[in-house]
Amino acid sequence: MINTLNLNLHSPERQLIELKMEYADLDALVDLAVQTLPTNEVMLQRLKKRRLHLRDLISILEQSLQKPEQA
Repeated sequence: MINTLNLNLHSPERQLIELKMEYADLDALVDLAVQTLPTNEVMLQRLKKRRLHLRDLISILEQSLQKPEQA
């Protein structure tokens, strides 16, 4: 049973959930940073860049999970 739990913690589905959670947290943080004055433009650009990277990772992982189902 422990092996099953370990596999589930590192499964692509679990990674996708964690990435989506991180993306949602970062999205909220970006929204908050935009509303805060004065805005730290450098920090905001880094957050937006990280958010974009997460979105790309999520897309890649979702595509990889769909391929076996379509076959």
